[in-house]
Amino acid sequence: MNLIYLDNAATSWPKPAETIEAINRFNYEIGVSPGRSGHRLSIESARLVYDTREAIAKLFSIEDPLNIVFTKNATEALNLAIVGFLKKGDHVITSSVEHNSVMRPLREMEKRGVEISTAPCSEKGELDPGEIRALIKKNTRAIYLTHASNVTGTILPVNEVGKIAKEHNLIFCVDSAQTCGALSIDVKEMGADMLAFSGHKSLLGPQGTGGLYIAEGLEKEVFPIILGGTGSRSEIEEQPAFMPDKYESGTLNTIGIAGLGAGVNYIISEGVEKIRLKEKALTDAFINGLKSIRGVKLYGLAESDMRTSVVSFNINNISPSEAALEFDEKYGIMSRPGLHCAPSTHRTIGTYPQGTNRFSFGYFNEEEHVIKALQAIEKISYNR
Repeated sequence: MNLIYLDNAATSWPKPAETIEAINRFNYEIGVSPGRSGHRLSIESARLVYDTREAIAKLFSIEDPLNIVFTKNATEALNLAIVGFLKKGDHVITSSVEHNSVMRPLREMEKRGVEISTAPCSEKGELDPGEIRALIKKNTRAIYLTHASNVTGTILPVNEVGKIAKEHNLIFCVDSAQTCGALSIDVKEMGADMLAFSGHKSLLGPQGTGGLYIAEGLEKEVFPIILGGTGSRSEIEEQPAFMPDKYESGTLNTIGIAGLGAGVNYIISEGVEKIRLKEKALTDAFINGLKSIRGVKLYGLAESDMRTSVVSFNINNISPSEAALEFDEKYGIMSRPGLHCAPSTHRTIGTYPQGTNRFSFGYFNEEEHVIKALQAIEKISYNR
């Protein structure tokens, strides 16, 4: 049985050959820590890390690559942006379709005296920017917003919210875990003061990679959540205050960053718009096919222009987990059932606590995968 991988919203797979080659090259030819020694291999390792910063800066239209901090994933980046930034007495605004990587750090900060207001989204995951504006208070300090839901795929109006943030002198942090590499991102156009990104999803890098963009000057207000050796200013026992060293204590996942850089360069060479068009075509074909299958309910928007290639649905009289097991065992389809680490989203769209089936298409999926997925759903639905 040939496997059909439709879980790209969790981790993209397969990776481009360039990603694998870069990882292998680092392992065989470099393999040492960057910035910890003066020999040629250490210098080469540091150069590779900087080259990856430059590639990410190019992709996101970031002026200074040194404003990019590497983390092990988007979750760590969001913890830095939330726990490292907020303080008692602050008020923040978020939406009802956030991932737990936003909500859990916010709930922890709520225990420490931070007030949280949640802007309601529609049952399709849409956000009216006016809902954000209506929640702004005198002590509002920041807005935390996902670029697109990992459940419905609905794209949120981040540019409009960014303008609202600027009008009110608020810090705007965007969670781009589901969109970086899949949609065009320009931090200036978006008005993002911080942008958390995942390396192992649509950026086509390996697991254990991600990062946070911090706007020039904002590092003065963001405290590092991990302290220690950076390979710089080793003569002092205080944490360096400059970017990105302030936030990169300990040896970086350099082999992972090598793969990430290759993945990002692959995206740049292919073009985000080309990737977007293919993923939209797959999503359109899948959604259109779902409409003709009895007993299937689609969540989120039907129009692909305002959604990513993440599609959630349910089949009558069968739980998401049971359906996912059948997809895997009978049809070789890899998918993700349940609550997707986003219980607030499922409450918003009316699928809590059972959740949904989620199929997420990637650049390396083909039309035949869509056809076989629809055939499997039809068989499961009609057998119930």
